[in-house]
Amino acid sequence: MSRRSARRRPTRRRSRKTSGGEQFVLVGGGLLAAWLLFTGLVNFLAAHPWIPLTLVLLAGGAVAAWLVQRQRAAQWERVRSQGLRYALRHLDALHHRQFEDAVRDLMHRDGCADAVQVGGAGDNGADVKATDPFGRRWVIQCKHRRAGLEGAAVGTPDLQVLNGTGRPVHRGDVIVLVTNGRFSKPALEFARDQRLHLVDRAVLAEWASGSKPLWELLRVVPPPRRPTSLS
Repeated sequence: MSRRSARRRPTRRRSRKTSGGEQFVLVGGGLLAAWLLFTGLVNFLAAHPWIPLTLVLLAGGAVAAWLVQRQRAAQWERVRSQGLRYALRHLDALHHRQFEDAVRDLMHRDGCADAVQVGGAGDNGADVKATDPFGRRWVIQCKHRRAGLEGAAVGTPDLQVLNGTGRPVHRGDVIVLVTNGRFSKPALEFARDQRLHLVDRAVLAEWASGSKPLWELLRVVPPPRRPTSLS
């Protein structure tokens, strides 16, 4: 038994040495292949320097866009958590001038730092003006109804005045009429044809509750302008 064991021991040693050699060859081959691939990639990029530059610019643009979006979301969340909120019954009880002030304050809450109430004699159809964080100029006319939905519907004459001054006189990008009441059917059709935005009682309730800024509640709002100091 001892002789057989002695004969088998050298065979086992050779097997281990052979296995270790194979592993060394595989590892060395893998490292060589990785090195050749790396050097080939480096040489390719050196011959085409515009590729890494383009990749860097794309990555930088993506990161910048993500950071801007995150910053805006954080700003709106702070505004929403600390912001002004109105219930419809409070808006119904306001004087029409106070209603204009409330609309101005809601725009300011949404991030329009220059929101101003301009309604009064000679206002040329505008009661509130503001620039949103995307650089768009808002021109808003307010129509308050003490009786809310039971009050008279806002008709086309008011929209015609706003339409005639909102863009040519006030240089507005987004022309809006806000009411705590309702609009007549001809007014709805006129607004659609003339690219005017209407905020009726239902939209006003959602906006005043602080759920979203006004530009997220309206349909087909003009695209943002170039970023401004308010962005």
